[in-house]
Amino acid sequence: MKSLRVALVLAAMASGVAVAQQAPDLNKILSDIRTKDKGQLAVSEEDGRFLRLMIASTNRKRALEIGGASGYSAIWMAQGLRATGGKLVSIEYDPVRAKELAENVKRAGFSDIVTVVSGDAFAEIPKLQGTFDFVFLDAWKRDYKKFFEMVYPRLDKGGLFTAHNVVNKRGEMGDFLDTIQRNPSLWTTIVAPSGEGISLSLKR
Repeated sequence: MKSLRVALVLAAMASGVAVAQQAPDLNKILSDIRTKDKGQLAVSEEDGRFLRLMIASTNRKRALEIGGASGYSAIWMAQGLRATGGKLVSIEYDPVRAKELAENVKRAGFSDIVTVVSGDAFAEIPKLQGTFDFVFLDAWKRDYKKFFEMVYPRLDKGGLFTAHNVVNKRGEMGDFLDTIQRNPSLWTTIVAPSGEGISLSLKR
């Protein structure tokens, strides 16, 4: 009986080692996505780390990403949401990139956290249920104001609306920047972890 117990313990230990060895290598997955990102659609690593930190440190639970590309930013945000017990809906317009997004999220082990939606965000957002406490916008820059106006009513009080490329492409979104900086119900600031710029707007 003792030898059987020892055998079971050893088997359990071996199983644990096997599981640990099979854990996704996030650094490699993220590096692979950036290497294949010929259109330079992914955020920088610095911006990804910033998004992860913002979500985890402010305990966000219901996140929305508009413009998921191939999943680089979604994987960074999913790490933060794993810590908070939250979920992310990531919408990508291009069907090929949406497929890559779903595959990369699965490779990274975040399919239980990230729901991928393929389609036009203007059509898909109204179909989503509930509200959001964190929004990350990284889609067509000239549509930023339209996306903000669509999502803002569903942003929780205390929610964060964030948008990418607000420094290096600010000339393409002047109306959006004016809107978030003049809205009396928002506290807005702009940070630039990598030079591209992320706006942060807190709904009061």
